[in-house]
This record gives sequence, C-alpha cells and structure tokens, in this order.
Amino acid sequence: MENGRARIEDYAFLSDTQTGALISREGCVDWLCIPRFDSGACFAALLGKGENGRWRFFPNEKIEKVRRRYRGNSLILETEIETASGAVRLTDFMPPRGKNPDLVRIVEGVRGEVALQMELIIRFDYGKIVPWVRKRHGGLEAIAGPDALILRSPIETHGKDLTTVAKFNVKPGERIPFVLTWFESHQEPPKPVTADNALRDTEQFWTRWSEQCRRKTLWEEAVIRSLVVLKGLTYAPTGGLVAALTTSLPEEIGGVRNWDYRYCWLRDAAFTLIAFMNAGYVDEAIAWREWLLRAIAGAPSQMQIMYGVQGERRLAEFEVPWLNGYENSQPVRIGNAASEQFQMDVYGEVMAAMYRAHVMGIKNEEADWALQEGLMKFLETNWQKPDHGIWEVRGEPRNFTHSKMMAWLAFDRTIKLAEVCNCAVGENLDRWRKIRHQIHREVCERGYNAAKNSFTQFYGGETLDASLLIMPLIGFLSEKDPRVVGTVEAIQRELVQDGFVLRYRPEEKNVDGLPGREGVFVPCSFWLADCLYLIGRKKEARELFERLLDIRNDLGLLSEEYNPSSKRQLGNFPQAFSHVSLVNCALLLSDQHPAIGG
Repeated sequence: MENGRARIEDYAFLSDTQTGALISREGCVDWLCIPRFDSGACFAALLGKGENGRWRFFPNEKIEKVRRRYRGNSLILETEIETASGAVRLTDFMPPRGKNPDLVRIVEGVRGEVALQMELIIRFDYGKIVPWVRKRHGGLEAIAGPDALILRSPIETHGKDLTTVAKFNVKPGERIPFVLTWFESHQEPPKPVTADNALRDTEQFWTRWSEQCRRKTLWEEAVIRSLVVLKGLTYAPTGGLVAALTTSLPEEIGGVRNWDYRYCWLRDAAFTLIAFMNAGYVDEAIAWREWLLRAIAGAPSQMQIMYGVQGERRLAEFEVPWLNGYENSQPVRIGNAASEQFQMDVYGEVMAAMYRAHVMGIKNEEADWALQEGLMKFLETNWQKPDHGIWEVRGEPRNFTHSKMMAWLAFDRTIKLAEVCNCAVGENLDRWRKIRHQIHREVCERGYNAAKNSFTQFYGGETLDASLLIMPLIGFLSEKDPRVVGTVEAIQRELVQDGFVLRYRPEEKNVDGLPGREGVFVPCSFWLADCLYLIGRKKEARELFERLLDIRNDLGLLSEEYNPSSKRQLGNFPQAFSHVSLVNCALLLSDQHPAIGG
C-alpha cells in the first residue's frame, strides 16, 4: 500500500473469459467490468475514492499477515488473512459459464474464530450511478438502467449510508459463500450457482486448458501463468482479445498518459495468437480469425487498428471528470481516439499471424484469402504514407521506420502464404515481390543513420526507438548483419535505463505531442533479450530475462511499464503485450521459437 492506495502490482486478476475483476492484496475488489471487458464498471475504486464501488471483507482487528496465491494453473485466487484471533481464507473466482458473469467469494475459517465485516458498494457507470437496491429473488438486487446485480449469500445483509454491510463470525472449517451475478435488468436473474460446484468446474476448466501447452521451457511456471493471463483476456463469445483489463492506469504517476486498453488491438491480438500457436493452442487462433473477418467486414480499406470485443468500430474517447484517477492521475479516459489513426504496422502483424496459422495447419479458407488480398491491395497504394506508428503518437504522422518495416512484413508473409497455398495469380505475386524489394531498399537507405551505426525512429532522424528491435525477429535483416548489431548496441546505450528499455524518449523532439515522461517499457525489454540472444550474447540475454521475471508481482502478473527507481509497475494491468512478449522470449531462449510469424 502507498498513501492508502493499493499499488498496481498489489492486484490479482480474475476472469471468466467474458469479463474480469481486480482484487487487492487485502482482498478488496476494486475493479469489475460488466458484462464485457470494455463495458461500464460497477466497481471503480481503482480510479477514485472508495465510494465509487468496491467489495471487501475485513476483520474487526488488525491484520497481521496476508498470504495469497493462485490455485495451480488457474485464475482461482486464495487469500489467507491472519489476525491475533485466527485466520480466514478468501477464495475468489469467476466461473466460465453462460452469459451471466458471476463473481464468487467463499469465506473459510482456517484457525481460531475471526469476526468479519462485509462492505459492498455498487456504483454503475464508473462510480456515477447509485443503483436501486431491493431484496428479491432470494438475494439483494441492485439495478441501474440496463444493468443489474444480485448478491446471494446465507449471511443477512442490511443497508447503511448507501452501502450494503454485514457482520459475521467464522470458525475453522466453516465455508460461507457470497455470489454476485450480473444480469439484464429487464430480465429475471439467472438461477443461483452452488459455490463449491462452481469452484470445482472452474478449477477443471483452467487445469484442462493449461495442460494443452505443448512447449517446454526453462521457465515453465512463468510461461503457463502468462498463457493463462492471455486466455483470461480473451472474450470467449466472439474470440476477441483485449489488450488489458483496465483503463487510465498511468504510465507516469500523476501524469496525463492514461489510456483505455479494454479493446482489441489487431497488433496485440496478432502477437498473442502467434504465442498461443507457438505453445500449441489453435482453437484461439481459429476463433480470432473468425472475429477478424466479422470485424473488418466489407471493405478491407476501412480496417481499423482496434475494435470492441464484439467488433464495435466506434470507440469515441471522452473524459470522466467525477473520477480523480489512480493516485490523482488525470484525466480518466473512456474509449480510445487512437482507433481513428492510420497505423501501418498492423498490416504486417495481421499477415504474420495469418501465415503462422497456415504453417500450424489451420487451413486458409477462400474468405480468409479474400480478406488478405484486399488488405494488400490497400497497402500497395498506401505504404508510402506517413502514419502514427506503433506507439500511437498524438503528434503529427511521420515516416516511422518500424511502420515501413512492418509493411515489408505484410508483403513478405502474404507472398510466402500465396506460394505455399497457390492462392494468388502470378500478376499479383510479381507486383508484391517488387513492392517488397522496394520497401526493403527504402528502409535500409532512409531509415539507417550511418553516423550512429543504427536504424532510427523515423526517416532522416537521429532519435532511437526500441520497436526497431523487432527487425531480426521478423527476418527483415539477419541478426548477423552489422546494422542490426549496431542498432541493438545503440539502443543499449541510449534507451536502457536501470537495466530495462525505454520505448523511446518522449522528451526528444516532442515526437508524441504529450507532456511528461513514462516508465521503461516491459515488452521492449523482452525484445532486447531476444536480440541479445540472437546476436550471440546468450548469458546477457538470460540475465535480462531473469530481471524481467523479478519485476512480476507475487502472482506472476505484469503491467505495461515499470519504474526501476520506485520499483513500481505502471500502466494498464494485466497487460497482454507484456505477457505475450514473456512467452515468446522464453521460447526463443529455449531454442523453440521461430521468427515472429515465421
């Protein structure tokens, strides 16, 4: 705890592959999105004061010790709280079932007799709306507009100051269930779940899923935990993959770099699908490909860089003034205006994922090829344009070197796919080969700075960008090429801070149009480990990888960024991009990972 507020790394992540929750180290649910990852929150204490919604159990006496863990390879959280009088265990989970998400909390006596209090504050629409509460259908219903929650428990509750409270004692062996279920307010609530049966089913679900991992590495626990997190960030009804559970967790405490990540970035999803497939999971790849076809729909030229979990296109960004933000980091943003940007690299990542799927035996159907062909026709006439780049800068578009490199990747993987599945006419192939060669030559001429012996962030520039570390991973140039080695060494000199990697230096040239700084970027730090391994500095690569494992929280979770000075995680949490980079790096360092999309 810092200043009375849980640190980002103090949180645990729950998911039923429809939505998710964050629970603090002391067992307080401070964030719950319903009924989808990107829908309004009914618990938003994470981004404001306690009255903005939370659910907690706390003893009547001082807490002496807290221990927590996930049960096996699941998202079932066990938190043991000790006091002078005894100990209780909270078992928290979200059973993957139907369309009505449940948050189940079982309070169990471990030692002695502990007097507990429950405090439940429900506020819909990110803390703004106080619900209508009544006792009905064997529980306590809270209704506001289209949304409703019902709390079912054998413990009697009552209202106090717009809060639902209860007091009860727990003895050894006693198990008291509390089940909070979302439903549509105009419908009857669903039948209640039996907590212990739901616990059994949830454990079986995660155990069976995690056992499907076919790759073994030296860091099995970290890899499986990351894969489980990535699965938890999947929206099972459609196959979409969200970038993170949260919005507006800051990249700098007190700063303005606060964004909504509860959407499906094609970039993040493509990298995640490649990691899933490399680890032996194909069902998720098939579901995502179908989601992509539906999301892009008619005109490939209208493809966005991100969508809602159901394929929604309009992700209008607005600010929420009634929330003061995590540790007063303002503004709190809902929606993401970057959805309207042109970011060229997503074409490369999508085509790399499509090609990798084919290599893994997922047949490329006629509709799939029609989509890919349409994307390439658009890119043929647009790859020379400046864009906003992988980091979604809010400044002017530029000719980012990484963007051009990923345009090359799009053509390269499309050509390879067409060659192996005989799904393109020669005229298209000849033209695509010429464009591929043209892009490669241009990047090498205009994106490389001979004086720095390094590729640079944008054409003709001098600043560096850690996204350039992707170059040998996609096969744009060999890891043995002196320009690749020079770029890796230049990034080490200029972008490494306290042993980790900044994605770029925001203060230089005002490239992103925003004030302030940010932490080191976790995915880029894994990419540096990848590159060090490829260029033969394997011991150094493993040491960096181990340092990155050390910044995970006690449950193995990572956010997007990290502050080495304060030793705090920063940015939205848990972050898919960080966990997918961990998985791919572990596979590469175990000599089991081909080039990205290769």
